Amino acid sequence: MPMAPMPQGQPGIPASGAQPSPDNQAVLDALRAMGTKPFYTLDPIAARQQPSFTDGVIAVLRAQGRPTTPPPGTTERNISIRGAAGPLNALLITPTNARGPLPVVVYYHGGGWVLADSKVYAGGARGIARNAQAIVVSVDYRRAPEASFPAQHDDALAAYRWVLSNARSIGGDPSRVALAGESAGGNLAVATAMQARDAGLPQPRAILSVYPVAGNDLNTPSYQDSSNAMPLGRAGMAWFFRYVPRSPQDVMDPRMNLVGANLQGLAPVTIVAAQIDPLRSEGEQLAARLQQQGVQVERREYPGTTHEFFGADAVIAAAGQAQQYAGARLRAALYGQAMPMSGSPGMAPGMAPGMAPPADGMAPPPLPPADRSRGERG
Repeated sequence: MPMAPMPQGQPGIPASGAQPSPDNQAVLDALRAMGTKPFYTLDPIAARQQPSFTDGVIAVLRAQGRPTTPPPGTTERNISIRGAAGPLNALLITPTNARGPLPVVVYYHGGGWVLADSKVYAGGARGIARNAQAIVVSVDYRRAPEASFPAQHDDALAAYRWVLSNARSIGGDPSRVALAGESAGGNLAVATAMQARDAGLPQPRAILSVYPVAGNDLNTPSYQDSSNAMPLGRAGMAWFFRYVPRSPQDVMDPRMNLVGANLQGLAPVTIVAAQIDPLRSEGEQLAARLQQQGVQVERREYPGTTHEFFGADAVIAAAGQAQQYAGARLRAALYGQAMPMSGSPGMAPGMAPGMAPPADGMAPPPLPPADRSRGERG
């Protein structure tokens, strides 16, 4: 029997009243049925052994009698790339039946810089590969507390450097590279573009930031109305900030505190937001700050969704919509077309003009047909 949704607000503070959509709620119910403990009550080693949102998606697929294997449309293998302090594993995801050289998206997984890896977040990365018709390099950067800040950001920049230098070796085009990520990885995507600018490296063609960690204020409106949300709440973010920084001063570093950073000169940014998410407000603030500093930005929020929904398109309809939206934005930028715009509610006004086509006049290949009968996460 499905369990009632958890209250969303802090004690004594009214909740937003938003409820997860039935398909998103099904994943949360599956996680509860597994006996998942709040990760913020555990140490990092034990927390990494807890079921992930991906495990919840797999459980729902099994309950529905559907396959849990990845859907058609991509192939993948592990590769080794150069990080800031040594080799790093990366998951290389390539769209099938696409002729190269292809654009490349450097993808950073979520998990608060402490949990998860490229395998846990493969659903979103595969969705980007399919919808953007691009190679995805999903990076297993070093995690805290074994490697404290700024190790994650150093590895993220090193991975971007590696792709710029080695894209041809994986069938990619080094002149058509984008950055993307979810949650902590959404932070890394923006921060890496900042670091690339400051290091004199080429800017990516575009940046995708999915419900990013963008600030250090745990008292924003969404931290209040979604304080007890699953799978991420206020206590969870406080737990991450306990293990990642070397000192309290690190949370003020512009790489972590994006809303206080110099964002000028960055590539166009797309922000995907979940409605029931403590990070919602800082994503709104980031969009506003980008626009104030002259960066082309568009933000779309998906009603009835929670943090982690983006990679769960096998069971959450809004995830498929978000992947198609994000993929279309990346695809347009990577193939030299005008980035699609929309005036839908919940979006910050975009300012992106058309982009000049590449010298070879390359047009993006047609997208493969969607197949929602197959599994997606895992």
